[in-house]
Amino acid sequence: MHNTTAMLIELGAIILALGLLGRLAGRVGFSPIPLYLLAGLAFGHGGILPLRASEEFVATGAEIGVILLLLLLGLEYSASELVTSLKTQYPSGAVDFVLNAVPGAVAALLLGWGPVAAVALAGVTWISSSGVIAKVLGDLRRLGNRETPIVLGVLVIEDLAMALYLPILTALLAGVSLAGGTLTLLISLSTVGAVLYVALRHGGLVSRAVSSDSAELLLLVVLGLTLLIAGIAQELQVSAAVGAFLVGIALSGEVAEGAGNLLTPLRDLFAAVFFVFFGLSTDPAAIPPVLVPALLLAVVTALTKIATGWYAARRAGIRGAGRWRAGGTLVARGEFSIVIAGLAVGTEPRIGPLATAYVLILVVVGPLTARYTEPLVGRLTRRSAAAEKAGHAEADPAPATA
Repeated sequence: MHNTTAMLIELGAIILALGLLGRLAGRVGFSPIPLYLLAGLAFGHGGILPLRASEEFVATGAEIGVILLLLLLGLEYSASELVTSLKTQYPSGAVDFVLNAVPGAVAALLLGWGPVAAVALAGVTWISSSGVIAKVLGDLRRLGNRETPIVLGVLVIEDLAMALYLPILTALLAGVSLAGGTLTLLISLSTVGAVLYVALRHGGLVSRAVSSDSAELLLLVVLGLTLLIAGIAQELQVSAAVGAFLVGIALSGEVAEGAGNLLTPLRDLFAAVFFVFFGLSTDPAAIPPVLVPALLLAVVTALTKIATGWYAARRAGIRGAGRWRAGGTLVARGEFSIVIAGLAVGTEPRIGPLATAYVLILVVVGPLTARYTEPLVGRLTRRSAAAEKAGHAEADPAPATA
């Protein structure tokens, strides 16, 4: 069979399978990410039916998927919102980093993977899934809840931190010197600062320059600009994903809304391809040996995320039930964890299977903790209070009446 024909058949089968899996996930009420990862495992090296002809195309599509994920995320936030969140939520962001990045780093060191892998696994366990959480909040009709802005604030801090973390990780993985790593970080900080300044002071001008009455032209300009900036950022070792995120931040108003509507279907397609590609690059036989570490890490970091949300909501004056809802909502990991693991597998291949198992666990558990953490804690609290009341009644019996 001609190579092009085989590639078309494989791509058609992949996209059709992704559509069916996405529909199944929607019926069940879960994120489709675990099903996409499982599909990649099934059709990757060592899977049921390995794909050959379309592997290179899928790899390129996966790169585009990461770029579009970060672009659409940037379009959700204005520069002023990022600055406001940074000013008001940085203590919660610091607690989030300590509670959730440290377990990943410690796990990597205990497994004997070395300091670079520790930095990578710290990122895998640190960052919550904005996509999964946004969907869960909508499904549970909590977008108007008092604790929801707190949850979104923590996510914004994490997303902004990625602009610093990803260049550092990229430099470490590339094995550059201390001077080279410092230069990369300075370039990243300068780029982020410059984009935020332009977005704050001249965001309207940038949006007008990109704006078009034609949906076709708007799509071409925004997508072309994003891929160009992402490529330049990658060349500067700042990370293509960060470049795309900054392009999204720089656009605002009707342009951001219009570009988001046009690019969302493309984002969904290529993001699905990205998750499949990550599964394709992971040998299914490598997952069973890391299931126990992945499960332990998932349990620990689910609890630390709940603690993070509880602390952030408490700082904002949210009452008890809202604190537990905020904590349970933040548990899900997803796209960012896979992005980070995908960057690191070249240096430490064992991160891939562990991250896949870890994300599979928490992307399923996350919607459950969002729904049931607060009712479960409330039930346990009432049961404890009732038991304590009964204990006091036994210790202090009522006086006998004559």
